[in-house]
Amino acid sequence: MSIWGKLIGFVVGLVVTHDFAGALFGLVLGHLILDSGWLSGLTRTGGKAGYVEPLFAVMGALAKSDGRVSEAEVAAAEKLMTRLELDALWRRRAIDAFNSGKAPDFDLARTLVDLRAWCLPRRSSVMPFLDMLCDVAMADGPLTDDKLQVLRRAAFSLRIGEIQLVALLAMKGFASSAGGGPRAGDWAQAGAYASAQGYSAPPRTNGPDPYTVLGVAREDDGRTIKRAYRKLISEYHPDRLGNMPEDLRRRAEQRASEINAAWERIQSERGFR
Repeated sequence: MSIWGKLIGFVVGLVVTHDFAGALFGLVLGHLILDSGWLSGLTRTGGKAGYVEPLFAVMGALAKSDGRVSEAEVAAAEKLMTRLELDALWRRRAIDAFNSGKAPDFDLARTLVDLRAWCLPRRSSVMPFLDMLCDVAMADGPLTDDKLQVLRRAAFSLRIGEIQLVALLAMKGFASSAGGGPRAGDWAQAGAYASAQGYSAPPRTNGPDPYTVLGVAREDDGRTIKRAYRKLISEYHPDRLGNMPEDLRRRAEQRASEINAAWERIQSERGFR
C-alpha cells in the first residue's frame, strides 16, 4: 500500500497551515488523490460507473418485454454504445448488463432506482437517456404495449411526466424515419397513447403535429403551451449537457430544433408570441 500521498499531503498541509489539524487534513486529501486512485478512477471512467450498466440493463429488459429480442434492437443498443464512446472494457460491461436485463428474474424496479440515483443530481442527462431507451423500443417497428409500459416506468422513475414522454415519442416518430417523415406505425402508437391521455393525435402527413411535439392539447391556452415549450426546451438545451459525448450533444440540438419548430408553427397559427 502506498504511503507517499499521505506523507506529501501531511507535509504540504503542515507547511501551508502551520497547524496539526491542517496537516491531518492534508494527509487525508493526499490519500484520496494520490494513494487510493480515487481521482484517476473518476477520470478513467468518465463517470460511466454510475449509469452504463443500469442504462443498458433497462435496454435489455425493454427489448425482451415483448417476448423476444430482435437483431434490430441489439444493433440499436450497440449503436448507442458507440455514441456514448464506450471503450472495449465498458462495451463488454454494457453487453453483459444488456444480457442481464433479458433474464426472466431481472429486477427492473431496483435497476431503475440505481439509474435514477445517478441521473437526478445530473438532470441534464435524463432526457438523453430516455431518448436512448426510446431508440431501442422503436428499433423493431411500432411500439408494443409491453414496451410502452417499460418506457412509462422508466419515465416515472426518472421524474419525467407522461406529457414529456408523449412529446418525445412524437418526435421520435418524426425524426427516426428514413425519409424524413413519420412512420405510420410509430405515429399510430404515439397518437393512440396521446389520445388516451387527452391530447390531440398527430396527423400522418405534413410533418409532426406541433401540439403533440410539445405535449399539449389544441384547446390549451397560450400560457399553458408556452410553459410546456419552455420546460421541454430547457430539458434538451445542449448547453445543459455538460461533459456528454459529442453525438449526444448533436442529438440534443436536433431535438431542440424540433421543439423550436413546433413552437414557431403554433405561434404562427395562433398569432401569439
